Amino acid sequence: MAFQFTDENVNEIIESGKPVVVDFWATWCGPCMGMAPVIDKLAAEFDGRVVVGKYNVDEEGDLSAQYRVMALPTILFFKDGKKTDIRLVGSQDENTLRAKIEELIAL
Repeated sequence: MAFQFTDENVNEIIESGKPVVVDFWATWCGPCMGMAPVIDKLAAEFDGRVVVGKYNVDEEGDLSAQYRVMALPTILFFKDGKKTDIRLVGSQDENTLRAKIEELIAL
């Protein structure tokens, strides 16, 4: 199951230095809902190595404003407490997302 990021916990998790994948989503976003099982599957697959989670933009807002998330789904990747250049916008297939997570780990 994917981690549930909130405005209260997301910065602490990013600043921990672990690799972090944040999926910005909303319940009204069809592509977001379609990707939810993939996000959950990859969260389980990379458990212990990468924190993979979801950030609901309708319930939270600070992080999406900070990183100017304007389209959903958007997936941002963090490592060593900083945002990386890896950014995915729009629906992604499982293999693409897995490859980007592996790229994050290798940074």
